[in-house]
Amino acid sequence: MAKRVSFVVHGTVQGVGFRYFTQKRAREYGVTGWCRNTSDKKVEGEAQADEDTLEKFFKDVDQGPSHARVVQVVKEDREPVEGESDFEVRR
Repeated sequence: MAKRVSFVVHGTVQGVGFRYFTQKRAREYGVTGWCRNTSDKKVEGEAQADEDTLEKFFKDVDQGPSHARVVQVVKEDREPVEGESDFEVRR
């Protein structure tokens, strides 16, 4: 059963390839959704997949790419979205 989670990543996560790292991992795991930079130097997004897949995906998000420094990932459950087929980086 699909689950959707919104997330906000705090730390050094802009200018280090974090959004594209997140997109790559999402595509590897078959996670759909999106992410984008925020004006206050965080990355936010939504991710959707089954619970086990999301757990694996967020383990990677918690680490981030090598130049990132993730301090905290705040997650909140959302209603699943029908018809989404990819994970996109938004501007």
